[in-house]
Amino acid sequence: MFHYIIQVVAFQLLFLIGFELFLKKETFFNYNRAYLLITPVLAMLLPLLKIPFLQAAIPTEDFVMLPEVLIGASSESPVTLNSETPEAVQTINWWLLAYSGGFIFSLGIFFNKFRVLKQLFTHKPVRQNHGMKIVEVPQSKIACTFYKTIFLGAELSEKEREQILSHELVHVKQKHTLDLLLFEFLKIIFWFNPLIYIYQSKISAIHEYIADAGVVKNVKKQDYFQQLLNSAFNTEDISFVNQFFNHSIIKKRIVMLQKNRSRSISKFKFLIILPLMAVMLTYVSCSSTQSPNREVAAPETPQPPSTPPSAVVTEKQKDNDPGLAIPFAVVEQVPVFPGCEGLETMEEQKECMARNINMHVNRNFNVGLGKELGLTGINRVYVQFKVSKKGEVTEVRSRAPHPELGAEAERVVNDLPDMEPAIHGGKEVAVLYSLPITFQVAEPEPTEEGKEEDQN
Repeated sequence: MFHYIIQVVAFQLLFLIGFELFLKKETFFNYNRAYLLITPVLAMLLPLLKIPFLQAAIPTEDFVMLPEVLIGASSESPVTLNSETPEAVQTINWWLLAYSGGFIFSLGIFFNKFRVLKQLFTHKPVRQNHGMKIVEVPQSKIACTFYKTIFLGAELSEKEREQILSHELVHVKQKHTLDLLLFEFLKIIFWFNPLIYIYQSKISAIHEYIADAGVVKNVKKQDYFQQLLNSAFNTEDISFVNQFFNHSIIKKRIVMLQKNRSRSISKFKFLIILPLMAVMLTYVSCSSTQSPNREVAAPETPQPPSTPPSAVVTEKQKDNDPGLAIPFAVVEQVPVFPGCEGLETMEEQKECMARNINMHVNRNFNVGLGKELGLTGINRVYVQFKVSKKGEVTEVRSRAPHPELGAEAERVVNDLPDMEPAIHGGKEVAVLYSLPITFQVAEPEPTEEGKEEDQN
């Protein structure tokens, strides 16, 4: 999940950089609006997509994750992957606690804004037309819109009301409030992501540019500029309403109104989204092929050993040297463990191999070593090895909580018998494997002297 969140934030940042560099100054406001609405959601979906042809085109080490070997120690019942030590059961998930706190706080901010908005709705509408309402707020110069309701302060002059009403009607017709509510929802769920706040700020400015462009079609620009400069604002800070008197962007609105319309050829700039998506999809496919599908270990559990550069193989290298390991997914015939030759399907051969390796490790691994080293509870060792083009087990490496445990695991795996090598393209090839080994070391029983000391 953490890796997914990092990807989402990184992708949203790339989309925003693309907007700032290529699209921000263009007058295609509706296109910009669509870009700012689509890209944050797209950034959340792209990490979930796995494109097969991209995965096949990217060199990978592609270790085959064998089923975990579970070795019982000082217990008649087998150890399971989900078994937990008492310490693990009592551990507080601080990440979840922090997220929940931020979620509740963000939800509270949203409802406070909603409370302020609800107070505006207590005033009776002075006009209703086709579902749209105009509400006059006494003793105020407010000017804002929420969905199909326009709030106008009673202290606004008639000329101000006329121009502001034209502006706010554009917000109503284009349903700009729904855009802002989308980002309010995202701000609650992803409260820790500052880019969501930036997105909402930018799309709020785009809404104003769109509404201003609609007004100046019927009003002189100079008069409208004067209106913007002379008006003071008195609007509550509610981020999901469209505010006419937003002091921070009035200057930008005037600048945009004075700009010449962008040339039609500039619309091609919006195609920047395509190379950005291609980069993101390539990264996602690359990272997915380089991450073996395995259980997540406990915090202090060793991770699988890193892959040496020689494990990454290109198509040209495969043709020139079939001894190099190739991705398991494209192997035409997997390695065959001794005694599994008579099985008809590759799936049966895989299961037979996993079963025999499991029995071999259980018979030969010295679990007493864990007790000698003073280790307790659940212990995991990761071993990676290659079944070479000759069927031999080679290049055995390990990652363990103690070097001696790693050496023991390597000894056991090195003792595996030779197999029939994998076949691909009519040639014998090598395949990489990863084997997790789990065993439990029971807590030492207290001696009689220790029991007496505890009682005292």
